[in-house]
Amino acid sequence: MAKIKVQSKEQTPPYVVDHGEPGPIRCNRCKAYMCPYMQFIEGGRRFQCGFCSCVTEVPPHYFQHLDHTGKRVDCYDRPELSLGSYEFLATVDYCKNNKLPQPPAFIFLIDVSYNAVKSGMVNIVCQELKTLLDYLPRENPEADSVVRVGFVTYNKVLHFYNVKGSLAQPQMLVVSDVSDMFVPLLDGFLVNVNESRQVIESLLDQIPDMFADTRETETVFGPVIQAGLEALKAADCAGKLFIFHTSLPIAEAPGKLKNREDKKLVGTDKEKSLFQPQGSFYNTLAKDCVAQGCCVDLFLFPNQYVDMTTLGVVPVSTGGSVYKYTYFQAATDQERFLNDLRRDVEKPMGFDAVMRVRTSTGIRATDFFGSFFMSNTTDVELAGLDCDKAITVEFKHDDKLSEDTGALMQCAVLYTSCSGQRRLRVHNMAVNCCSQLADLYRNCETDTIINYFSKFAFRGVLNHPTKTVRDTLVNQCAQILACYRKNCASPSSAGQLILPECMKLLPVYLNCVLKSDVLLPAADVSLDDRAYLRQFISSMDVTETHVFFYPQLLPLTNLDSSSLPVAIRASEERLSKGGVYILETGLHLFLWVGASVQQELLQNLFGTPSFSQIDASMTSLPVLDNPFSKRLREIISNFRAQRPRYMKLMVVKQEDHSELIFRHFLVEDKSASGGASYVDFLCHMHKEIRQLLS
Repeated sequence: MAKIKVQSKEQTPPYVVDHGEPGPIRCNRCKAYMCPYMQFIEGGRRFQCGFCSCVTEVPPHYFQHLDHTGKRVDCYDRPELSLGSYEFLATVDYCKNNKLPQPPAFIFLIDVSYNAVKSGMVNIVCQELKTLLDYLPRENPEADSVVRVGFVTYNKVLHFYNVKGSLAQPQMLVVSDVSDMFVPLLDGFLVNVNESRQVIESLLDQIPDMFADTRETETVFGPVIQAGLEALKAADCAGKLFIFHTSLPIAEAPGKLKNREDKKLVGTDKEKSLFQPQGSFYNTLAKDCVAQGCCVDLFLFPNQYVDMTTLGVVPVSTGGSVYKYTYFQAATDQERFLNDLRRDVEKPMGFDAVMRVRTSTGIRATDFFGSFFMSNTTDVELAGLDCDKAITVEFKHDDKLSEDTGALMQCAVLYTSCSGQRRLRVHNMAVNCCSQLADLYRNCETDTIINYFSKFAFRGVLNHPTKTVRDTLVNQCAQILACYRKNCASPSSAGQLILPECMKLLPVYLNCVLKSDVLLPAADVSLDDRAYLRQFISSMDVTETHVFFYPQLLPLTNLDSSSLPVAIRASEERLSKGGVYILETGLHLFLWVGASVQQELLQNLFGTPSFSQIDASMTSLPVLDNPFSKRLREIISNFRAQRPRYMKLMVVKQEDHSELIFRHFLVEDKSASGGASYVDFLCHMHKEIRQLLS
């Protein structure tokens, strides 16, 4: 298993190598890109490929002499000969229809139905976009972004806006025939922000007023994506749609959905149908979006069932994201929504991408997990890719490997940058091979195994009952541990459970996956929540799945030092009623306050010495001038900075009704849905291993 991730803002961007007209140097046979594993021979005139061993002529412009060790003398001056990761500028041969790409565009499509206006969403989005348009992604922080923007509002019809800079006022064009979607204007729909700023601001001021008294409750969804796709096609560019949507699309239109929420199917053989989309309309639409490089991000504000499974098809297939704010209330949820939106608009992105993984003989990439589309078995197609998405790759061992040479992998991603440049990003990795099982178990990476198992299982629910999926996971895990016991452990009594050092935590983490809302939901978990988590986890990286399945629980008794308090086990018996604890999962953030915490501590944190006076509805801590308050607020903002989603703070007072939600994340305890406690699961696991060994 390997994880592939785009760099985030904090990392230095990779070196860009420009070979001019001829483009990147590649192996003639397997098409691997020039990298440190290519062996130069015959005085530097040819090179032997590290992946397939084929020998290729070195083009005259790339020729360089070799030193006495057989290395090129310019080895350390060239990123592609000395580094693991770098980029090549791609030539026109790597572009669609053999022409260089246009800069990408962002299109904002805002639901203006009754619910959207009443919740305050429309007003918040329009106000925020006025500032956000200054933060569109760019490669050079000094220069303006070249990303163009367009605006659409909709309920059961679509309203396009002409925001051409030369207009005194924006113009609205309505398309009411949603069965045959087209873009009613070319000139003036996608514009440069600086050239059209006044017209755009005027539009964003007018939208909330225009629809303030709407009585229209029905919405469409399919035609909204079609409209954005058609606009990108007409402009001949890739781009991203930001859709702000509230309800199940029941209006007469392509992609119309019916309410199929049926709790009676949960736990039965028919449950898998709930994770499969309604009809094939959105699958076909997703394919068209990928072909154009049209990535879709969906911001959902549902008050009831919206069929997340089906609405999520296009975002997930195009490398997009889904953000969900159930029962959205401006007062308490605005901060979370705006932070998510800001990050989503500003983050570095690539468009219209295709990824391929090449390997040396002995292993090959056989399976991929994440948010993308595949039309064949080797090319991972991504209409958009960003620093918040990871792709998990499964490799199969299918031929001889040698301990001397190890195994090589090269991941190449061809994409269009946010400035409209076509590039190739290349990551290379060499891994050791071993012939002894004991060496293998000594070097296992439990967190990566759990990331893979969870994605494998969450994909499995599409075709199998959840019970079958859970049983398969337990069986796979038992086989891994039984194999160790049989082949690597020193002999001991059968009554003893023996785990490899690197896998001591495999059972506790596996139990968390088995008890997750997707595989074993409690009665109050909605189908939409489960579908949302299933999609969200598919593109998580290893650190994110780690904290999602086993949350961090920190005691806040001593905050003097600059280092974080040591985490404690996620179990109710670890909580003392005289303590305050913080728990974070990457999606949720809780502050648990014991009923008998010292008055001084309460005063320092909440500005009141009395437990009963703490306001449990607060979503941010009061700013108080004492070291304890400062340090805790710092810890919270650090947690938020590390995670791709903004976590809303929830204060939980001991014995309060909100403790039920909090307890759900104490994953070592028995769960409300009937999931085993860690101790019980360990006994179960031991029994399974003994059965396999006997």
